[in-house]
Amino acid sequence: MLHVAQRDAVVVEILAEGSKQRGDGVAGVDKHGRDHFVVVQAHNLGGAAAHIDAYDKSHKTNVCVIGQPKKEAAAAATPPFFFNGVKLLHNILLYKINVNFALDKCTIAILEITIVIVSYQAKYFLEQTLRSAIEAVEGLDCEIIVVDNNSGDGTAAWVRERFGQQVRLIENKHNVGFGRANNQAIAQARGRYTLILNPDTIVTRSCLQSCCQWMASHPECGAIGVHMIDGDGHFLPESKRAFPTPWVSFCKIFGLSRLFPRSRWLAKYHLRYLDEREPHAVDILSGAFMFCRTSLLQQVGGFDEDFFMYGEDIDLSYRLVKAGYQNWYVPASIVHYKGESTRKESMRYVKVFYEAMLIFYRKHFPRYRAVFYPVIKLGVWMRQSLAMARRALGVPASGSKPQASPGQWVVLSRHAQEVARQCHIERYSTCIPASGETQVIVDDGSYSYGHIVQLIDSKARRGLHWHIYSSRNGIVISPKMQQP
Repeated sequence: MLHVAQRDAVVVEILAEGSKQRGDGVAGVDKHGRDHFVVVQAHNLGGAAAHIDAYDKSHKTNVCVIGQPKKEAAAAATPPFFFNGVKLLHNILLYKINVNFALDKCTIAILEITIVIVSYQAKYFLEQTLRSAIEAVEGLDCEIIVVDNNSGDGTAAWVRERFGQQVRLIENKHNVGFGRANNQAIAQARGRYTLILNPDTIVTRSCLQSCCQWMASHPECGAIGVHMIDGDGHFLPESKRAFPTPWVSFCKIFGLSRLFPRSRWLAKYHLRYLDEREPHAVDILSGAFMFCRTSLLQQVGGFDEDFFMYGEDIDLSYRLVKAGYQNWYVPASIVHYKGESTRKESMRYVKVFYEAMLIFYRKHFPRYRAVFYPVIKLGVWMRQSLAMARRALGVPASGSKPQASPGQWVVLSRHAQEVARQCHIERYSTCIPASGETQVIVDDGSYSYGHIVQLIDSKARRGLHWHIYSSRNGIVISPKMQQP
């Protein structure tokens, strides 16, 4: 049994090299030179009944008891030996056996980050997400776990073929939902931190570094969300939200938050009055990117599997706060192609989202049940009726982008001519204009994903549309892309 101390005590590798004997154990520091650890040797191992107990002392020292618990070990009688040489040999062998037993029974070495990605029918977006994640964690002690919810597009075979040992793959025989699939990976997570990441995102090294640094300097922080932008660089308001109390939900359902986006009283759902370029303690984070302390995530039980899709991030954020931690919004940017703003007018989205809200209220606000259920159902009916009317009249959904001529093309690549030929573009420029309808293709073989996200974020403007050319398979990934 492995007992990990509270407040993320670091249980580090037991390394023979660089360790030194100290009394009845071995002492040393972890490979980053941060935390001192002691491996205490216990006699009378007791076969398979041995325990491994790890705890933190003043958040500085980790003590691992190999064999019996420490009190029992202290009281255990040392086997009699007639010769000091034989006794020394016995201790050396016992120490080696115990350490090997410990490493076999549990993972004492803790990684820095576990990235968890649940995928369903999105293998080309997923490939780009994985490429960006692998680039972001290069040189770090991290692992990437992909859970495929029985995609019908060959995602599992695709991941095995293209990524091999770089990614741990969990294949489900049917679609078990977002929350349950994430929980499968969370149960196996070995990282000090776990990142819940959507399969249609681009993550960067600087973003992960910002999250790690924020966690290290803010022990009260349980989870982090970031500055999410869509594929054209526009901020996604679901990056930071308030708890959907009855009043906050009422304002969202009936459109008051949209009419008064800067009101602290009417627009709390998306917290639009908070500066998106500054860090803030917030209530709700998006499940597209949730950077959590693994020990805390496992302590609260991960996602509630009653939520099949949508709402599970609201529920988890709420439970993290109830556990005594804060959720923080940190303005480090990632790209999230299919944000809430691209699907919120869908009748199916409206129905599924508000059904998830009913589950949330039944669980956390049962006293409002009699009053709020009719309000939610009325809001769902109004939204669905409005969407049907718009569709019947041919009126574009609010927030949707009008169809426009492609305008001029820009190709950013060391091999611009070849990329243009592959994309069937005859005339193009290699410089982004200051205005006008412009389509920009960026070659991921010429630019790092970190640089690509920086470009999209810094140059976002109306009429500027971004597409990423995959140099490995010749596919262009863009916000409007349909899976082949």
